[in-house]
Amino acid sequence: MRATTIAALAGAVAVLAACAATPKPNADSLDAVARDYVALTLEIGEREPGYVDAYYGPAEWAETAKAQPRALPQLAKGAANLSQRLDALPEAGLDAQSRQRRAYLKAHVAAASARLRMLQGETMGFADEAEALFGVRPELRPLSSYDPVLARIDALVPGEGPLADRVAAFRARYVIPKDRLDTVMRAAIHECKARTERRMTLPAGETFTLEFVNDKPWSGYNWFKGGAFSLIQVNTDLPIYIDRAVDLGCHEGYPGHHVYNALLEQTFVKDKGWVEMSVYPLFSPMSFIAEGSANYGIDLAFPGHERTEFEAQVLYPLAGLDPATAEAQTQLLTLTRELARAEYTVADAYLAGRIDRETALDQLQKYSLVARDRAAQRLSFIETYRSYIINYGLGRDMVQAWVQRQGPDHWKTMEQLLASQTLPVDLN
Repeated sequence: MRATTIAALAGAVAVLAACAATPKPNADSLDAVARDYVALTLEIGEREPGYVDAYYGPAEWAETAKAQPRALPQLAKGAANLSQRLDALPEAGLDAQSRQRRAYLKAHVAAASARLRMLQGETMGFADEAEALFGVRPELRPLSSYDPVLARIDALVPGEGPLADRVAAFRARYVIPKDRLDTVMRAAIHECKARTERRMTLPAGETFTLEFVNDKPWSGYNWFKGGAFSLIQVNTDLPIYIDRAVDLGCHEGYPGHHVYNALLEQTFVKDKGWVEMSVYPLFSPMSFIAEGSANYGIDLAFPGHERTEFEAQVLYPLAGLDPATAEAQTQLLTLTRELARAEYTVADAYLAGRIDRETALDQLQKYSLVARDRAAQRLSFIETYRSYIINYGLGRDMVQAWVQRQGPDHWKTMEQLLASQTLPVDLN
């Protein structure tokens, strides 16, 4: 009797041990959370047009989101549930990539939660909003701190009248004629791509289509469609300066947004099956890396004086402009770049209602050194995208500093960054 009881107990213990060692069929996982995160993102996109910048996952997922999107309060509850599930996943046993994946999902779910609060009426200060959505808190310097830069530009562009008007008149000499715009843009993108291909391994068959459009708040946009294919659009509402050809070619194309999305698709969606990377929510930490790396990509592809030389030798003749003036243009652009973050301060005051529209336009004109029509276009961008503007200048500076700290092979490091789930916090 005793032996039988002991044997029975031993058998029961063995069964319990086996059950404990076998994962429960309904056990949560990063894959399961990732799938629900994609669904959440797609449904938010149905509630806020433009929230989903790119999606190249299963078509039926998008169709389901379109047919049955949850209301904003339910989406907020869904985001909170995803955060709880991520917190509940065991840390033990996760390799480095899985730990980063978890952190990446947590950061993007947190950003989605913040955006949902905004869509339901919550207001945040500019810096608070930027930190909640993009994971970085920008410094808001007083506009007067940029006055010494204006003084240096004033000496470079002497004359009568407001400095912004003088700079606008100077820059007018560098407008690409409309009948040459397509030729100049394609030549610039071709060179950006050639320089990138020499230093990076791009996905097989990657390609793009170039279009010229109107009536947009932005100057250029990359619409990644999946399959290593992008639609690159250039807005021609305002005249396009010669320097924008290389800017847009690198930023929207190579090694910018097109390469970033193509590498993410290849590395994560195709090779690993990590579905969270099949969707790109615009108001998320992903955008800080995307815009920062795209802007840094311009300097990476054309270091030092190489950009001025290429523009003078190739683009200026194609545009019918005088190559002898290229150096003067470069000097001005180098100085105006130091004014890039002044618009954060303007946006902070304008979006909070501390200054009116005309004052905001005056300040953008003065500290961005643009004509009124360009200040109006930029203010339209700020009204539409709000704190998103930090991703360009601050994003570029942080990406550049991080890349250069990793070692001398900046192209290799850049490729690793573009094919990773690196977060803005990781750049510190």
